[in-house]
Amino acid sequence: MTRVLGIEGTAWCASAALFDSGTDTVSIESDAYQPDSGGIHPREAAEHMREAIPTVVETVLEEVRETYGDPSDALDAVAFSRGPGIGPCLRIVGTAARALSGVLDVPLVGVNHMVAHLEVGRHRSGFDSPVCLNASGANAHVLGYRNGRYRVLGETMDTGVGNALDKFTRHVGWTHPGGPKVEAHARDGEYIELPYVVKGMDFSFSGIMSAAKAAYDDGVPVEDVCCGLQENVFAMLAEVSERALSLTGAEELVLGGGVAQNDRLRSMLESMCNERGADFYAPEPRFLRDNAGMIAVLGAKMYEAGDTVDIADSRVLPNFRPDEVEVTWRSGEGVAEPVADDDRQQGAEAVVDLDGRRAHKQRLSKPYRHPQLDEALRTRRTRSEARLTSEARRLGVPTPVVFDVDPSEGRLVFEYVGDADLRDDLDESGVRDVGRHLARCHEAGFVHGDPTPRNARVGGGRTYLIDFGLGYYTDDIEDYAMDLHVFEGALGGTADDAPELLEAFEDAYRDAGDPRVVQQLRGIEGRGRYQ
Repeated sequence: MTRVLGIEGTAWCASAALFDSGTDTVSIESDAYQPDSGGIHPREAAEHMREAIPTVVETVLEEVRETYGDPSDALDAVAFSRGPGIGPCLRIVGTAARALSGVLDVPLVGVNHMVAHLEVGRHRSGFDSPVCLNASGANAHVLGYRNGRYRVLGETMDTGVGNALDKFTRHVGWTHPGGPKVEAHARDGEYIELPYVVKGMDFSFSGIMSAAKAAYDDGVPVEDVCCGLQENVFAMLAEVSERALSLTGAEELVLGGGVAQNDRLRSMLESMCNERGADFYAPEPRFLRDNAGMIAVLGAKMYEAGDTVDIADSRVLPNFRPDEVEVTWRSGEGVAEPVADDDRQQGAEAVVDLDGRRAHKQRLSKPYRHPQLDEALRTRRTRSEARLTSEARRLGVPTPVVFDVDPSEGRLVFEYVGDADLRDDLDESGVRDVGRHLARCHEAGFVHGDPTPRNARVGGGRTYLIDFGLGYYTDDIEDYAMDLHVFEGALGGTADDAPELLEAFEDAYRDAGDPRVVQQLRGIEGRGRYQ
């Protein structure tokens, strides 16, 4: 039995909580900062944190005294949100946690706020090794556990999902937080077309935010803009979550983060999981918004694993990424392996039925997407897949022959190539081939769009690229680097010997293509925009 007092204060919410593992109970005391206008102001948020943290902590300590007696005897550890978050807020919380740890003479545990969002969902769902979608204000990413860390399978390329919605609502003149206001107005709106940007399992919100602002300025009813905005943003999150389930073979999805309180997002994810036969879980709202309960729950697991920090080494980490956390409290299990079917294969978007040496692909309608959006995506992607598969083949890249295509119905007929997905027969030779193939496509002015190890086939000494549905023509080096980023993210999240394979992939690309693309990839990784 472990009892931990958790303290949260990454941005807007000052919170303290008590977790008792013996009874699996969590009590939470929170005091949220509400700006008068606009978004969160770091200085005002820090001032609120400085005033509110002592009060919420004392309230929880009083509960400890009433229920268990002297906190020095009743508590096993103090846990605090170490990052990511707003630096001044984090420092106030870190100082409070260090002081309390010293006064009570109990160990100190530094918790990653984003991992806590996901671990509390895993804890309360009882899931073994789910894919985790985090949808919070400053963050948005899809994670899968493998080899002692949470691997980032996909993430936002610009801003967090909550912050993206807030940017639109500030433009309209609404107060923070904007997400609930978008949800309320969307219920009365009609769907309008807005940009939809998914690159493998990564995604971007900047284009849709700009388009939504422009539509509002042009006089489109705000209810309609909210409807289109919400439908597209959440469909993007549902799609990348399904891609992660398909890539990893996982059959469980956990949702976390403040935006996860949105009914439409939860219904989309539940619908997607039902269609795939996967289990879905979203914690109750008190564990979705920023709260100290999740800090205390993960803090207890870390304490039990001996994962504590010395006060001298407990500095806060405003840019603390989830994939930087060494996961000491879990065993070596990871996401599941995909299960192959000799006659039918199901991916994230389509099913493929095999008939001799022909593959009949049907791009599926997605009930979670708005019908207008769904039809547009299926038609566009089917057309792109046929065109770019044939274009790559003309360049000498091994791809299947396209025998027939019906974009309006989402149907294609291909030559059946290879003996297995690269994901199931992964080696250095195969990833080098992918690097060379992508370099050739980029030289010709287009990207694959979704080059994961499940979208490459191997057999007969060759590596084939398949499924160009997310591909497009471009001369932007950033787009070429994103192709590499997508492949490396998928490889890093599923391969046991990822570092060696990633090095081989990049070496092959440099030899066959423009080395500036790899330099651009380093720039993408180092910008710090994924925090």
